[in-house]
Amino acid sequence: MEAICENGGLIPVSKSEPILVQPETSLNTNQGFYFLSNLDQNIAVIIQTVYCFKPDENKSSDNVGDVIKRALAKILVHFYPLTGNLRVSSDGKLIVECTNRGVPFVEAEADCNMDVLGDITVPDPGMLGKLVYTVPGANHILEMPLLTAQVTRFKCGGFVLGMTINHCMTDGISAMEFVHSWAETARSKTLTLPPFIDRTILRSREPPSIKYPHKEFQEITDTSNMSTLYQEDQLMYNSFQFNQEKIARLKKTAMEDGIIKNCTTFTVLTALVWRARTKALKMKPNQQSKLLFAVDGRSKFNPPLPKGYFGNGIVLTCCICNASELIEKPLSFAVEHVQNAIKMVTEGFIRSAIDYFEVTRARPSLTATLLVTSWTRLDFDTTDFGWGEAVQSGCVNLPEKEVALLLCNGRDRKITTLLLGLPITAMKTFQELMQV
Repeated sequence: MEAICENGGLIPVSKSEPILVQPETSLNTNQGFYFLSNLDQNIAVIIQTVYCFKPDENKSSDNVGDVIKRALAKILVHFYPLTGNLRVSSDGKLIVECTNRGVPFVEAEADCNMDVLGDITVPDPGMLGKLVYTVPGANHILEMPLLTAQVTRFKCGGFVLGMTINHCMTDGISAMEFVHSWAETARSKTLTLPPFIDRTILRSREPPSIKYPHKEFQEITDTSNMSTLYQEDQLMYNSFQFNQEKIARLKKTAMEDGIIKNCTTFTVLTALVWRARTKALKMKPNQQSKLLFAVDGRSKFNPPLPKGYFGNGIVLTCCICNASELIEKPLSFAVEHVQNAIKMVTEGFIRSAIDYFEVTRARPSLTATLLVTSWTRLDFDTTDFGWGEAVQSGCVNLPEKEVALLLCNGRDRKITTLLLGLPITAMKTFQELMQV
């Protein structure tokens, strides 16, 4: 299936052969196997991101590759599991073999100025894919490195850091903390937040205790034949911006019937997108429509997870209802569902989800499902490797066709952007429904 993008394009890039960057010292690194919790198991997908840095009039970027590479060797002493290989353990779960093999690192030159990238808000695999390194011939997750890095210098003196990382190693918060620590190291600063890498604090209980229904794993029948639509139609990515005025109108609409008394930007936008996507995909009235979204569980534990927890501290929570209910009832109906799903996430629920996977090895079904993930609290643009903060950052693509991403734009962070991909015919309807 071909993916098309509104701002698509190609840039001429020549790449060096990758070198393997190993931890500068093995004093703090361990050999053997590194435990991944059950919260890490269900999201072993590759996330590709790029960070753009404009030219600095007072500082040449000629040596930027060396600076970032040396900093990577230093920071990997603290984040050493990223240098290992993903394996399947004897009990059928993902685990990291800590070999200190190293992280593939590539330096590249682009035969153009960085402004040809334009606004990289919308995922563009064709163009942005040239700015990240993927191992040729690696088609299975076990064949792919846990982390790769590429630094691409442009003729204007600007540069782009492209990073691929396996989601089983980090959620958004720990990925941001890793990148910030890497940047601090490049500036010869002491780490503000050293990582806490022991994930065994999220082991399943003995014996497992499943005390909550876990509808996030529920299989749904595709009675609307949406799989055929995705196979036959082109996938189109698009972005939609919501300023404070538009969000205020949405909140007012959601609360006008008195069903809910308040709502956040996340709950109202997630509810809006869930309804609009269900309608755009022409789900039949009796089709069950599922919404999955991640809730940060760090503060839900008593005591909370340690500061700098390196791993997935998020858990998926779920809403399910018939498409007819979702579309025909007011926006407050969907918002209330989202709010109730958030309230459900307690330490008990998270421990139950961990135990549920231990017993069933089930993975969340994505049939007739929208999976919303929010990066609105992540400050990737404040990353500074010594040439100033990133002027913009973005995703090369979205990891699954069911994923929608929320993030904040601009230095004042007053605009929330929605990114998602849909079959092109469904995208036309979705665009109309976003005119709110």
